[in-house]
Amino acid sequence: MDDKQKDAFNSKNLFGLLIEYRRSVLVILAVAALLAVLFSSPFFITPLYKSTVILYPTSSNSISKVLISTTFQSNKDILEFGESEQTEQMLQVLNSNRIRDKVIERFNLMEHYGIKPTHKYPYTKLNKLYDNRITFRRTEYNAVRITVMDSDPAMAAQIANDIAELFDSTMNAMQKEVAIKAFQLVESEYQALCQEMAVLEDSLNTLRKHGVYDYESQVEMLSQQLAVELGKGNSQGIKSIQNYLDTLAVYGGAYYAINEKLDHDRLQLSLVKTKYEEAKVDATEEIPHKFVVTSAFKAEHKSYPIRWIIVTITVLATFILLLLLLGLFDRYGGFFRIEAPGAKEKTQEQPNT
Repeated sequence: MDDKQKDAFNSKNLFGLLIEYRRSVLVILAVAALLAVLFSSPFFITPLYKSTVILYPTSSNSISKVLISTTFQSNKDILEFGESEQTEQMLQVLNSNRIRDKVIERFNLMEHYGIKPTHKYPYTKLNKLYDNRITFRRTEYNAVRITVMDSDPAMAAQIANDIAELFDSTMNAMQKEVAIKAFQLVESEYQALCQEMAVLEDSLNTLRKHGVYDYESQVEMLSQQLAVELGKGNSQGIKSIQNYLDTLAVYGGAYYAINEKLDHDRLQLSLVKTKYEEAKVDATEEIPHKFVVTSAFKAEHKSYPIRWIIVTITVLATFILLLLLLGLFDRYGGFFRIEAPGAKEKTQEQPNT
């Protein structure tokens, strides 16, 4: 029973080992701390500065639908903050290649990050660094946080602010690709309808030269006048009115058909013109798609690495490793075990008993 207790790995033995080898342990911990300080210095780890922009998306992306259209019913206000759907759209656009490529080109990030085109897989490395240093996250309040980490604090702030501006230009460019084509289609329809109406108006003008101004009212009026002349027995008046009625009979059908077509086209033109004006606004005008809550500014101190955390973790890890090594050597090798005074005498007397 005494031998088992002697070989047991308990806290008293471990504490005794720490007391005996306290100087060695302290020296090792001090060396570990110094090494942590050294290897977390700018000579080994490039310090990074953080800049942040917080954005809210707008509730609507179409200025014509919200401000101009009289047929589109919506309870959304262009000055309202967007909801979850708009926030998700904003995140997708911010993570798109459109913005990534513009940022890389504008700030020459390949050279700034020290990546040479001759390196193996340079663009893969560039994209990986971009994803590590430029992040987009949704906040708990449905906003979007743009975070940029860079070795140059001024550049970090500039990149973050420029990305916010690029979001607007990218959204407008994406929408214009569709809006311009839509406007061209509506414009073509509008112009064709205007040309058709111009031809019909010319045809009516030609009929008016033949005395056909308003077929139905003219026929009614001439019929009444003819009855009057017949009552008077005025042959000359009857002949004149009959000739006029014959002319109306020849051109009246064409006048009626053209006039009906013009009425239909006027109604159609009113609808097409409304679409034309809305499509023109969407194709030519631009609106902001974001509300900037917080703009980025030049950071005064680095955010990475946090040296005291690195030193603390290193010292703690070294201390735990030392505890394990001391315990293992003490239990299995007896390398660090302290032999108590009189232990030899007791072991020699045991056979005699």
